[in-house]
Amino acid sequence: MALTPTLQRATALGTQLALAPWRLLGPLAGPVRRDIADDMRRAIGLRGEPAPPVTDPEAAFLDPDGVARQVHADLGAMLIGGVGALLLQTLHPLVMAGVAEHSRYKEDPTGRLQRTAMFVGVTTFRSKEEARRSIAAVKRVHRRVHGIAPDGRPYSASDPDLVTWVHVTEAYSFLRASQLYGPRRFTQADRDQYFEEMSAVATELGANWAPRSEADAEAYLRRIRPELYAGVQALTARDFLLRGVAQRLEDRAVYAVIVGAAIGLLPGWARRELRLPSPPLLDSLVVTPLATTLCTGLRWVVTAPRGPKAAENQARATRRS
Repeated sequence: MALTPTLQRATALGTQLALAPWRLLGPLAGPVRRDIADDMRRAIGLRGEPAPPVTDPEAAFLDPDGVARQVHADLGAMLIGGVGALLLQTLHPLVMAGVAEHSRYKEDPTGRLQRTAMFVGVTTFRSKEEARRSIAAVKRVHRRVHGIAPDGRPYSASDPDLVTWVHVTEAYSFLRASQLYGPRRFTQADRDQYFEEMSAVATELGANWAPRSEADAEAYLRRIRPELYAGVQALTARDFLLRGVAQRLEDRAVYAVIVGAAIGLLPGWARRELRLPSPPLLDSLVVTPLATTLCTGLRWVVTAPRGPKAAENQARATRRS
């Protein structure tokens, strides 16, 4: 995983600096923060400074003051949620067939990460025009992805039902990761609003239906569960995701934290189907504290306080997480 050296630096430095008095460390921490942030952007294929979010409610694709922007702004939780979503997605045999037969996830694992990060970033923070261009590009790719799954059924990435599955697994995983590792805890109303906001993305991508509340999403997962199983393609993808592509010992350690936290997001039935460990004591004693530390470091990197008051607010949010 190409991000892991940067993640390691962010974890170590962020933990030490994010909670320190800003008046003392601000002048020293700024260059370090910018250096790591630049590394992170390069690691996911971005160049230069990120474009500022669109704040005009009439121009923005998603509500500038909505919950989706708050969830998606937290990089650490999004990384954990992204891996959790990929694990969950493998359980749909038709979606998994499309990935196995039409993507190069083994040869170019960071390529998919880059494309997904760009898509989520544009649809969340940019204008309606930019978001719809990005959505149109994804739909063009979907039209080329079709075939026959190992169980003999035809599949197409443009199938509205498959679009719904991918959408729900991502939204479900992003929100769960944010609840566990993000800087704030969302109320039930907030969580329902998140699914309501995100349904616009699924609809534009071609889904006939998308959950508009947390209860809708949970009911959908219960309803579709009989169709899900871990076939050979799913288990191969699972092994790849668990192993990662990091070479250095310290990089593999950081990736192991991300994967461990991602596994913890999955429903119990999904863990069992994927034959993944389910040790709640290990999760609470080891994985959760390490993942929290990792997210703290990343949050420190990408959310620069503008002064003492902002630093105080950030420290308070970090302690709550």
